[in-house]
Amino acid sequence: MDKYGLIGYPLGHSFSISYFNEKFENEGIDARYINFEIPNIENIKEVLATNPELRGLNVTRPYKEKVIPFLDSMSPEAKAIGAVNVIQVRHKGKKTILKGFNSDVIGFRDSLEPMLEPHHKKALILGTGGASKAIAYGLHMLGLESCLVSRTAKKGIMTYEDITPEVIKDYPVIINCTPLGMYPNVNECPPLPYEALSNRNLLYDLIYNPDETLFMRKGRQQGAVVMNGLEMLLLQAFASWDFWQE
Repeated sequence: MDKYGLIGYPLGHSFSISYFNEKFENEGIDARYINFEIPNIENIKEVLATNPELRGLNVTRPYKEKVIPFLDSMSPEAKAIGAVNVIQVRHKGKKTILKGFNSDVIGFRDSLEPMLEPHHKKALILGTGGASKAIAYGLHMLGLESCLVSRTAKKGIMTYEDITPEVIKDYPVIINCTPLGMYPNVNECPPLPYEALSNRNLLYDLIYNPDETLFMRKGRQQGAVVMNGLEMLLLQAFASWDFWQE
């Protein structure tokens, strides 16, 4: 029986394990998906050594960048982004060969594109973690200029204090790549001048639990179009399966 899995720490509830095991059962695929909660990225060696049936892995925080030194090759997108969330596992004799991909960019791009209006030319990306790199890459593919926003001042990056009503008007698309508002901390949201939002704004939250975050609710109350990360998640899962089967 083939195995697939997810590496990260901590994992808690995982969408992937439910989705893939249901897919395998419904489609009669002789495979199983397992969560590998590893406290250190070095533990990936043990996961591979003790699971010779592994054919593919998903990677979540905090290992999307830390896993790269363990890979034999990467797709052009993953290399450009500098983050990996899908690993294809192949075996040649006694050697295990790992190739890294990034399905974040596919899921994000394909879910956002139908929502874009002609005036959506610039976007703010809240957060600077592994996912934000894929989001910036996806926005570039869609022809949008983007700017990262962080709590701490760095060159070429805005801080939340920099986001004035004028900036909100200038950057009508806002993507939340932070965990702020994720269950169980549902009363948190990025510190923005929400009163400056209007129906010209599009707010996209990578979080999908809860269905509507406080970030989204505050946007909706101002007339903004809002969406969560569920469609992105589903599209990522489809892409993961394609990468594993290549």
